[in-house]
Order: sequence, then structure tokens, then C-alpha cells
Amino acid sequence: MQTHSKQLELLNNTTQTFEDEFYKYAKPLEFEKGASPFFTDDLLKYFYIVVDGRIKTYQINFTNNKEQTIFIYKRGDMFDVLSLLDNQPHDVIYEVLENCKVLQLPIEKVRYWLEHDTTFNKKFFPYLAAQMRHTEELATDLALYDTKDRLINLLVDNLNPNKRFKHNLLHNLSNTEIAKLLGTVRHVVERTLKQLKADNLIETSRRNIKIKNFQALLEKTSQMLLK
Repeated sequence: MQTHSKQLELLNNTTQTFEDEFYKYAKPLEFEKGASPFFTDDLLKYFYIVVDGRIKTYQINFTNNKEQTIFIYKRGDMFDVLSLLDNQPHDVIYEVLENCKVLQLPIEKVRYWLEHDTTFNKKFFPYLAAQMRHTEELATDLALYDTKDRLINLLVDNLNPNKRFKHNLLHNLSNTEIAKLLGTVRHVVERTLKQLKADNLIETSRRNIKIKNFQALLEKTSQMLLK
């Protein structure tokens, strides 16, 4: 586990002293697909870094069962950033989408590194900014655009390596999970995908969407901004 986790971006160009201390406190854990292993109290005591697999965090309205995925964490992602910074409970739900491996760290130790290790905080704060930007874009998309526009935007961002929380996001995701990213339901996503196929913009197979005309999709995202 240690050898594998050394490849994490967080540890690139860190000092040997930091690496040694990091491994001293990092506890490797593994979880199976479908598990919900992270609870509010745990996240006040521990901080997690994903090594392999994917974990989603979401909110649900238990009255109508409507679900909104906020993040899908993959290799190198960290949580819970909010509890780390304000030491307050964060009322979100976690679910393991794929069998995963994570590193568990005492949250007080991570706070210490933020204050005293410049290498660590230079990695952490750009990551925090990426999370904030993603959350802002999610709120904007939900408020301003319809489902078809949001899906087109997601397809374009899925190919953009500068979109940390959207790049390659759709790999092996079901239409149900895509719907939860968009704040809608599966049949709406499937209907929209059929429209895009009819327009010869995409091809679909089981849990795979292939873009046939990226330039046309890109032009549609530009048109969204002009509405």
C-alpha cells in the first residue's frame, strides 16, 4: 500500500521528512462497492485520501427521494475538506461506487501540516480552490440550464483534463448515476442521450458514451452562454 500511495500527486516533490511522517500516520483501508463507511463523527476525527476506486458524496431529499451527487472522488482526491477547515459536522452521505482503497489520517495531524508544512499547504489550497470552483459550477448549471444543456456541458468537461472533478468522470457510470450528477432522473438522461444520438453527436454502449462530433458539442456549450 505504501509503495502504491507514493505515486499520489499529493506526495510529489515533498520532503523526505514529510513523507516519513505521512506514512507514520496514514492507515490503509479498503471498502467494497456499495458500502457507506464514512459518517459525520468519523469525518470530525479523520481525513481521507483516495488511492484507488471511486467514492461519491451526495445529498438526498427523503421526502421525494431526489438525489444530487456533489463530488465523485477518485485517486488523489481528499475529504472531508470542510470539516478539516472549520471543525464542524458536514451533513453529506458517502457511497463507494467501486471497490476502493483509501488512506485514513488523524484530522488534527493534517491541520498541523497545513499550518507548519509549506509543501503540503501548497498542494492543498489549489485542491481546495478546485473543489470550490466545481461547486460553483454545479450550482450555476442547476440554476441556469436545462437537462440537455447540463448533459452536453458534462460530456465536454469529461474530456477536459483541466476539469479535475469532471475529467473522465463518466467512465463506467450508469445512466442512473449520470442522472444524479445532473439533478434529474434516469429516463430523462436516456431520452436526452437518444436525442444526441439522433443528431449524430454521440454513440452509446453499455456504460460508455463516445463523442462523434466534439466540435459540434463544443459549439452547443458556447450557444448555452448566449441564451
